[in-house]
Amino acid sequence: MTDFKISQWHLLNNDKWLLSSLTWIPILLALSIWWIFSQAIVRDLPVGVVDLQRSVLSRQLVREFDATSALKVDHTFSDISAAKNAFIGNKIYAYMIIPKNFDRDIYIGKPPKVSVFYNSQFILVGKLINSAAQQAHGAFNAQVGAIKQLTKGNSTALNAFAKTVPIRSQIIPLFNKNSNYAQFLVSAIVPALWQIVIVVSTILFLAANYRVYGLKKMVGEKPLKNLLVMGGFYLPIFLTQGVAFLIFFYTCLGWPMEGSLLPLIFAQLVTVIACMIIGNFFFFLTLDPARAMSFAAGFTAPSFAFMGVTFPVINMNRLAEMWRGLLPISHYIEAQISQVSYGATAWVTIYRFTPPMLGYLIPLLLILLLIKKHLKKLEVNHESI
Repeated sequence: MTDFKISQWHLLNNDKWLLSSLTWIPILLALSIWWIFSQAIVRDLPVGVVDLQRSVLSRQLVREFDATSALKVDHTFSDISAAKNAFIGNKIYAYMIIPKNFDRDIYIGKPPKVSVFYNSQFILVGKLINSAAQQAHGAFNAQVGAIKQLTKGNSTALNAFAKTVPIRSQIIPLFNKNSNYAQFLVSAIVPALWQIVIVVSTILFLAANYRVYGLKKMVGEKPLKNLLVMGGFYLPIFLTQGVAFLIFFYTCLGWPMEGSLLPLIFAQLVTVIACMIIGNFFFFLTLDPARAMSFAAGFTAPSFAFMGVTFPVINMNRLAEMWRGLLPISHYIEAQISQVSYGATAWVTIYRFTPPMLGYLIPLLLILLLIKKHLKKLEVNHESI
């Protein structure tokens, strides 16, 4: 066992890619993702206005748009084509068109057609703009309606507002109350990258051992035992990476944690083992590191998209659901959400997390069959020589 550890340290010292994937690359990736979303809350998105009416009422509507926290009206255009060009040139995220007959339509009780254009391909930005536009329009409509009620002379300001907005909605977010995008996105992106790091690093250390010792010496007469011993050297490193980002999120940054870290650490341990099994499977499928990396890239690339964090699982098609079920990190993220947001008991989290993870015993059995096949082929080639 001591000789084995020495040999693995020797491999690390001589394989810079392997050493990098286990040390500074995961740290740099995690910090980069956090830095990108460190502002946390989206504010003052630049938008434009084409005011064809240019009246007191139209300027009031513009002020309502500018008053929202998400939007900032810092571009005013005289014609629609100029606004469209600025929008296409990414100078603004949206533009609003106030028609010429805006005032007249309001006075005669005809709803004016105010148009807001935005790029719905930017899903999160589009959602913010749509929500802010509805908020601004609602506030403006309430003001106009209240003024109409007051002009009748038989209402107080409070009664006028009550008649204008008879039903008030109160929307209370239960989790991520501040709509913190860093808390929402980074806590899912980093685990997705962590899964990629584990699978890729597993292929790298297997390739390093295969290159130095050869297949027969690497797996020996007891492949399962030797693989467990080899993986046991790197497993604490991967687990340390996972625990580190949990501590960074929920201790250093102080993000809300309703549950406990202990069941999450258990879930991370099982996730690391599952990811290492996947890495072993891809490597022993061909014994070609380049092809194994290609398989790993294709398999793990959709991790974040298929997690069910930004896109609901219930709306995924059958293929996406199957792919999601094969990704270890998709099961881990459910355990993380159950602890971080729902404050579920440790037993409930572990009970729901463990059964799907047992499915990774199947590729483990396939790995042993693949190793047996490669060893047999190696013996046949040796005898033929």
